[in-house]
Amino acid sequence: MRAVRCASKEFGLGYVDLREAGKKNIMKWDSKDVAEARRLLERYQLRVACIASPIFKVDWPGAPRSKYSPQRDEFSADFTYDQQGEMLERAFELARVFNTDRIRIFDFWRLDDQAPHRQAIDAKIREAAVKAKNRGLTLVIENEPSCNTATGAESARLLAAVQEPALELNWDPGNAVTRGEVPYPDGYAKLPKQRIGHLHCKDAVRKADGSGWEWMAMGRGVIDWAGQFRALKQDGYRRAVTLETHWRGAGTPEESTRQSWAGMKTLLQKAGI
Repeated sequence: MRAVRCASKEFGLGYVDLREAGKKNIMKWDSKDVAEARRLLERYQLRVACIASPIFKVDWPGAPRSKYSPQRDEFSADFTYDQQGEMLERAFELARVFNTDRIRIFDFWRLDDQAPHRQAIDAKIREAAVKAKNRGLTLVIENEPSCNTATGAESARLLAAVQEPALELNWDPGNAVTRGEVPYPDGYAKLPKQRIGHLHCKDAVRKADGSGWEWMAMGRGVIDWAGQFRALKQDGYRRAVTLETHWRGAGTPEESTRQSWAGMKTLLQKAGI
């Protein structure tokens, strides 16, 4: 309850993504969980921008086990490949219940060599998009560093291979930068702008020892978010802009989110939005 109250009353937001509540992934919510979420959303006058499902965030069958395949579940999502069809149907139902047309998906844990499997993976994504189209819904595939589509360049390739209009991109510059891409302007320049259907916002910096990346509050990392926001506005983007609250540097999730939201508001203002 506190999260939705802060989002609505303190931050002044009108939309949220739904991923988990009470350490329970949305794909495991029962009728009581759904009813309680709807009650809270109505109470705080919040709408749902996207069902943030973990669909296709599993190993691709028949391929060598990915080094990115987690040893534990992520965000309470411990589903198998054989459950993905059932999960897709469940996501369609949740989208209807929460009155949104967006469902977030992925394209399987990242393989060292995608080439032997890439065509089949694309076909699986295409099949899911056709099912979504038949229900008047849109799948937004997130570029995710631990999955096979991680950067703007890889996202452009996927969208070119899967032309179904019900497949769009959940563009995440923070994820792209951790794969070594300059997300804006480089990665963004490669994207078909009319197929960006959702946006995740978080920042990142190199670790002090140079071993990798760590999340940072919006505006304190290396991403040119003001430039990205400005370009999205100029290119006609009119969908949700979602703060993804991975940074925990302020001590608590709530205070970290508060500081990151303050940074995001400054960046939006700097971009003239």
